[in-house]
Amino acid sequence: MLSPNPSIESLAKTAGEKFRKRFGKEATLLAAAPGRVNLIGEHIDYCDGFVLPFAIARTVIIAAAPNGTDAVQAATDFTDEIAAFSVLPQQAKGSPKWSNYLRGVIHGFHLREMQVPGFDAFIISSLPGGAGLSSSAALECAVATLIEGLTGTEIGTKEKALLAQKAEHDFANVPCGIMDQYASAFGQDGQLVLIDCRSGEPEMVPFDRDDLTILISNTKVSHELSDGGYASRRKNTEDGLAAVGKASWRDVSQADVDAAKSKMDEVTFRRSRHVVGEIARTIGAVEALKKADFTEVGRLMYESHDSLRDDFEVSCPELDHLVKTASKLEGVIGARMTGGGFGGSTVTLCEAGKAADIAAALVKSYEAEFGFAPEIFASRPSAGARLL
Repeated sequence: MLSPNPSIESLAKTAGEKFRKRFGKEATLLAAAPGRVNLIGEHIDYCDGFVLPFAIARTVIIAAAPNGTDAVQAATDFTDEIAAFSVLPQQAKGSPKWSNYLRGVIHGFHLREMQVPGFDAFIISSLPGGAGLSSSAALECAVATLIEGLTGTEIGTKEKALLAQKAEHDFANVPCGIMDQYASAFGQDGQLVLIDCRSGEPEMVPFDRDDLTILISNTKVSHELSDGGYASRRKNTEDGLAAVGKASWRDVSQADVDAAKSKMDEVTFRRSRHVVGEIARTIGAVEALKKADFTEVGRLMYESHDSLRDDFEVSCPELDHLVKTASKLEGVIGARMTGGGFGGSTVTLCEAGKAADIAAALVKSYEAEFGFAPEIFASRPSAGARLL
């Protein structure tokens, strides 16, 4: 019951056809940018930690052409709303809501004193919505790549990722870290992207085994937290660091956290224990990957999930069920929740030859427990944002 990944070629063809039908002319540019999952390193991007995401084989594609005006006309396959607005400087938020991702990216180019020509665009996506796979970052990076093509100027991969991140901060009001945009921009076939969230520098970690793959299981649920879950957990990590008395979590050991336990409440202590442990697990997973010790990678993935469930408390029954079920299946190496939590998706590292059977077993068990099926697809690390 694996959901197939549409090929880039078929998506590009569809985008071109929809552009032609909508605008009555041929697209002259095709820009693509992938979504991402995080293999390990959760809720530590805002704690100077390390994260290990990769670009997935699900993509946003934009077919476009300059229109000789000072305006954008953009349509999508995920809503009937058309976006029409000026490309001139002094961009502001507007309607429809999804157009703010485009407006924010265009604003970023103006801040770099680059003139953006008017264009028509049709946007399609193979990313499932609400699955925690960074469809917004993929859209931002695709738009930035498109504008590079329209202007004939490349701004550099890191600069493009930072521009896209700022667009999300300022125009979508989401104070995200750098992981999503970095993974979408820096992604490469067969390479994980290790991001040092203190220095902002990425390092490629090879994952080019044909005998292994990663299943991404979309729970199709999103639980809202009444207590402002993300903000409260981030505050817990700040309180924990203050109690330890160091400038950065990167300089903190578990012994430091234990020594400062009397200065913390129980919740802050557990949040702090997760941060220190998850930074160590991510470093350990990278070392294990470089040695091809996938048993150790799997062990660390399970530990990460347990910590996110028990110490950081960002899991949910649906995520826990998928991870627990996967852990009992032949061919599974490791599994964990990925992303912010309370819904979204899990990642399962497994033998490629058994992936279809594993997916079928996960779907059967999940449907019996919750009454509906998750969407599961397989992905190895894929190419990042680019012009086609």
